[in-house]
Amino acid sequence: MAIVAVLFRIIGSLGLFLYGMKVMSDGIQQAAGERLKRVLNFMTGNRFMAIITGFAITAIIQSSSATTVMVVSFVNAGLLTLTQSIGVIMGANIGTTVTAWIVSLVGFSLKLSEMALPAVGVGFVFRILKWKHQDLGEAILGFGLLFLGLDFLTKSMPAVGDSFGVFEAVSNPGFLSSLIGAGAGLVFTLLIHSSSASTAIMLTMAFNGVVSYEMAAAMILGANIGTTIDAALAAIGTKTTAKRTALVHVLFNVAGTCWALPLLKPLLALVALVTPGTIVPGLIHDPIIPTHLAMLHTVFNMVNTLLFLPFVKPFAALVSFIIKEDKTEKAAPEHYRLVYYSGAIHDTPELNILRAEKEIRDMAGLSSSMYARFSGVLRTLRETGDKESAVAALTEELKQKEAYADEMREALSYFLMECTREQLNFHSERRVSQLLRVISIIEDMTDESYAISLLLERSVRKNQLFKEKEMDALVPYVNQVEDFLAVVQEHLGRKVSKEQIAYARELEAGIDKSRDKLRKLGRKRIEAGKDVKTELLFIDMVRRIERLGDYCIEIAETIAR
Repeated sequence: MAIVAVLFRIIGSLGLFLYGMKVMSDGIQQAAGERLKRVLNFMTGNRFMAIITGFAITAIIQSSSATTVMVVSFVNAGLLTLTQSIGVIMGANIGTTVTAWIVSLVGFSLKLSEMALPAVGVGFVFRILKWKHQDLGEAILGFGLLFLGLDFLTKSMPAVGDSFGVFEAVSNPGFLSSLIGAGAGLVFTLLIHSSSASTAIMLTMAFNGVVSYEMAAAMILGANIGTTIDAALAAIGTKTTAKRTALVHVLFNVAGTCWALPLLKPLLALVALVTPGTIVPGLIHDPIIPTHLAMLHTVFNMVNTLLFLPFVKPFAALVSFIIKEDKTEKAAPEHYRLVYYSGAIHDTPELNILRAEKEIRDMAGLSSSMYARFSGVLRTLRETGDKESAVAALTEELKQKEAYADEMREALSYFLMECTREQLNFHSERRVSQLLRVISIIEDMTDESYAISLLLERSVRKNQLFKEKEMDALVPYVNQVEDFLAVVQEHLGRKVSKEQIAYARELEAGIDKSRDKLRKLGRKRIEAGKDVKTELLFIDMVRRIERLGDYCIEIAETIAR
């Protein structure tokens, strides 16, 4: 029964610790949401900037697994290249050591109960107050819960040492013991899906003498492999480049552990050289041990990054050789499928909005391509021999694209709603509402483009062809709308200035002016005795094309708010 009681105390302490880490991460993300997005801009720079980006994001969200899952998702969406992702993954491995430093410097040097409970109280008060620092309050609350869980875990560990003598049996120095430790660290990290949390727990075990210093060091190296499980899961069902990115993470971490385990003693000697304080053998509750383990975690990941950094391109070539290009991906997909790992949304809801913005830009590109296809057929219709076949092919193509756009709207709307189920800051919540509106407008635009193509098909099928004068007047009008669509697509996902909004309104006013002229032209031709059905068809087409301009200005004003 004593063992069962100890296990329940350990499980409860772990639960509180992991929950605190989750709350703290969410609070920091909400407080730094906009800054995180600016940090992501460095990803497209050189490999050094990519490393800094990976480090910064992981240090903020306290999870290298979440960062690498996000990177896999971004590569799959085309936001990052394979080479860029390698640098971010390297930086994420260094960033994940921040948790160990926080725990080692704060968790074992101060009385946790004296610090954790006030943090919980202050954080709770900050969180319930209706003011701008609510997100900071959540971060403080999570910080307190994290260290409260660590305090309970620390107090439970001596009982573990008394109850489970098996740890002492495998904690003797030696390579076999290191292998066992690495295996234990790997399995434990696979179970809790967080190397940051598992490393903090391993520091606690070493501090309490449950495992030896060398054994804990080996467990930390094993945790480095276990953390790759989330990226591997996220790559299931994704494109080839995303699968290669996940393989980069696995190979990089496995290779690092493989060279570090045989060289563990020299590595620990290097850590002892650069870290203040000397470990006293056999001393329980020695605060020097967690500091040395945190330094080991940092030194190992930094050395591993420095070893692989010159070989980023050969590394990318290696994973490209292992995972061959899927030829079926080159063909345009018949149905839209937004691939994402649901765990990534829970870990990084703020950053997943960037993924949605990229997909929405693709949706806008689809809408623009539909209209461009229509305008291309319209311009060359007079010179086309088989007009019926040309417009029939146009309507069939736009029908398929319109159905694809419907699927995009459904999938993207669901994805954004998934993001809102997690706590977002005020700006991100407003951004999601704007994006949902933009998705709806773009889908309406695809409906309109398809409807215009049907009008054109009807005019050809019923031999109600527009005359040369009408066509000459219609083509510039069509071009105006096409230019407006291009401007809107270019600025989706970016901040829109007052000058750009003013320019968009000028474009829309120009389209309205052209619409009025074309309507007058159609009415005059009706009054002159021309075919009424043809002229009404012409006026209807003018009206529908102008509606696309209205949609464009609506999108511009939505993203500007």
